[in-house]
Order: sequence, then structure tokens, then C-alpha cells
Amino acid sequence: MFSKVLVANRGEIAVRVIRALRELNIASVAVFSNVDRKALHVMMADEAVCVGPATSRESYLAQDKILAAAHQTGAEAIHPGYGFLSENAMFAKECGEAGIKFIGPSWQSIERMGSKTAARRLAMSVGAPVVPGTQQGITDIAEAVRTASAIGYPVLLKASAGGGGKGMRRVDTAVQLEPAMREASGEAERAFGSGEVYLEKLIEKPRHIEVQVLGDEYGQIIHLGERECSIQRRHQKVIEESPSPLVLKKPELRHAIGEAALKIARAVDYYNAGTLEFLSDQDGSFYFLEMNTRLQVEHPVTELVTGVDLVHWQLRIASGERLTLRQEDIVWRGSAIECRVYAEDPENSFFPCPGDIAQYVEPGGPGVRVDGGVYAGWTVPIDYDPLLAKLVVWAESRESAAARMRRAVSEYHVSGLTTNLNLFSQLMSDRQFRHGKLHTGFLDEFMQRRALGDRDSSPLVAALLAAAASEPAKPRKSVPAQSAWRTAGQRGLQQ
Repeated sequence: MFSKVLVANRGEIAVRVIRALRELNIASVAVFSNVDRKALHVMMADEAVCVGPATSRESYLAQDKILAAAHQTGAEAIHPGYGFLSENAMFAKECGEAGIKFIGPSWQSIERMGSKTAARRLAMSVGAPVVPGTQQGITDIAEAVRTASAIGYPVLLKASAGGGGKGMRRVDTAVQLEPAMREASGEAERAFGSGEVYLEKLIEKPRHIEVQVLGDEYGQIIHLGERECSIQRRHQKVIEESPSPLVLKKPELRHAIGEAALKIARAVDYYNAGTLEFLSDQDGSFYFLEMNTRLQVEHPVTELVTGVDLVHWQLRIASGERLTLRQEDIVWRGSAIECRVYAEDPENSFFPCPGDIAQYVEPGGPGVRVDGGVYAGWTVPIDYDPLLAKLVVWAESRESAAARMRRAVSEYHVSGLTTNLNLFSQLMSDRQFRHGKLHTGFLDEFMQRRALGDRDSSPLVAALLAAAASEPAKPRKSVPAQSAWRTAGQRGLQQ
């Protein structure tokens, strides 16, 4: 096992990895930008090195500075977390050439799965289902029109080099195709340095389901089941859960989608932790989307239902250990839900709201886990994603997990800036969420239903809401977190 590991990340994932290192008696090295000098991950690490100014390109994405910090501190390995350099094949290769272990897959696997079009072709070669569309990037409008006509509208334009909704456009008619291609290509170029886009059939109201895989460097690889990640805003996940409500209704789906994921992973000799993402229709037919060659933000829900510590295994595999787990060893128990707590305003199109945290109190109790990266007095910088923490709960059933999440949210108190905590309480109580009727447009529809008064949205209610919206906004009062004792007592009386 390593004696010292550098964590090339920030925020809650850096804290998560540092905790795992501490449990394995491995010294930790943090890196930080100027604005992160007093960040929680910096204070928790055994050593810390400043790698530059706030901009990511000059700090967390500066490969030469990260490698220099590893050499300076004597770190034997680098854990990239997620984002930043975690899926940079060149960085993984440079780590190896510098004699530093990259805690993740081989650079060849990262490179092969880095292009969505190449990944689609590979998936097809092993018999995994993919959404009908082009197998190469397209630049010719005539080719795009022919393909779209053949598979039928609506279609989706997507960036070949990256995700997160960048370079994505829905196209419903041939007239829209050419301007949409220009816009998508331009946005992809700005976001990923490549304007290549491809085209695929749009699945109406799809579910986003992903499969966690874990393999060692000796050819042993298993899957740890699925996660449902359909609740998204601007194509970014907000709530994730395991098992998927669809799998609860169709248990045979887990084996089928898990086997498809393993076929693709084996085809690129994959090892360490990785995730295969799929789209599914409401009947359970699924299609390969892409592979994320890293640890996912939502990995805690898999850890809670399987009892497998993924970060521990990442470190053990990278140090040369064999994976002692077999597929038959993996047993899924209960239900886990994760909510991403952001400094953002759901009432204002989820606009980021960085700033000073005046008070910060995390919830606790049975079945509650908080992977946090902030504290009271910390200033959430404007320079990065405003994720404060991940609130994760486990319970014996999905219904109980939703109830536990409501309780945990009521105990979570953040003041000084706006967060999305109240939204989670509403979502956990939503009728359609409780029934598992999820799809990637769920959150947009939920916000619209809420604005219209949901099931009570009669013309009179709609008119009253419209009139209220036209009135000048009144200052909001800070509402203290509800007493955990009182919540528990009320629930006990109702049972």
C-alpha cells in the first residue's frame, strides 16, 4: 500500500478521499488554489501545496504543477477525484512516465472511452444496445439531414468530446437542423476544444440509469448494480438513488444492464472504478450512452446498498491488490438516496449563489451520511461548481428512505446564502416521485406543476398565482430548521 497520496481535487470529494486515506493509514497531500487556502480539504490533509490562482486552468487543471507538488512532497500516487484531471488520458500517462501511480484506469482505457462516438462503436462491437444514430462525428448538413430522416425526428445533437449538456440540441424538424448544428458545434468547441458533434434518435422521457463497475489489474471485474440519476437540471444530476425504481418493478433489468456494462468494460481492459451510463425508456429497454472512467459524484448510494467502500478499493487496486470480491458476493440491501446540496436558487432558474456561510449545521442520526466540503465562516467561491455537500440516506425501503431524507433535510441548516435544500423536501413528498415515475425532464415538469398549484391548479388558483407573481417580492424570512425531536415525535404519533 502507498505511504503518501496526493489528492488532485477540492471540495467534498477531496475530503472524502482524505478520510479514506486516513482510515488506511496513508499520509495525504492536498493541493489548493489561492481562494481555497482555508478550504476544509486543505485543513484536513497532512500536507498542502498551493498550485496557483483561482482559475482552474492555472491551478487544478495545471498538470505540471500537480506533478511538481507530488514530487515535492514525495507522494507515490495521485487520486484525481472527479472532474478536473480525472478523465484526462494525457495526465494519466504523464503520471506513469513520472513514476507516480494514477489512481484510476489506464490512460489507454480513458482515451478509448473519451470519445462518445468511439465508445458507441465499441459498444456495438460487443453487442451492447445503443441509441440509433451516427457512429462518427458529422460536419456535413446533408449527411445530418439524411440520417435524421432515416431514424425519424425528433433527434438529438450531442458533443463527441464531452457531456454535461454542452453542445446538446434537440431538433424536431429538418428546418431546425442546420442552425442547431452550428450552435451545438460552437458550444462544444468552446467547452471541450472540439466542435465535433454526432446525432442520435431522441428517446422521449428517458430514464438515466448507470452501472458501477470495479475491476483489478489482473482481469477480474464485477458490477455493483445500478443508480437512477434521472432527476436533473440543465442535464446535471441533482438526485440519485439505488436501486432504480424501474429495477424494483423489473428485477431482471439489473442483470441485463449489468452484463452489458461488463461487456463494454472488458473490451477496453478496464480496471479500477468506472461507470457505464445508459438511457432507458419507461418499459425497461436500455441503450448505452457513455462511460465515465472515474469515481462518480453519486458513488455513496452504491456504497450504502452494497456495503462496499469504493474509494478504499480504488486505493487497494492501484497499489496492486487483487479484487477479492466476486459477482456473487455483491448483495443489494435497502434503498439509498443522494441529494446534491448546492448554493443555488431553484426559484431563479437554479442560478448559482456563492457567498459567505454564516451558519452551517449538518443532520445526523441513523442512516444519514453527509459528504461535505464546507463549514461556517467559509466563503463559497464564484470560481467553481457551488456544490456544498452530498446528503445521503439509507433505509430498508425506498419509501422509508424518502421519509428519512425529509427528516434529514429538516435538520440541515445553512444560512448566509441561498441553497436548494427546501426543494428536496418538496420533491421527497411529491406524488410522482414517490411512485417512481421518473425521467430526465422530471424536475422541469415538477417546477411547472408546482408553479401551477399541482393537482389543485384550477383556473381560479392559476389566476391567483399569476396575480401574486405580479406583486413586488417581499423579503424572505429565515426559517429555522425543524426540531429533530419534534419531527420524530410527530411521526411516532402517526404510526
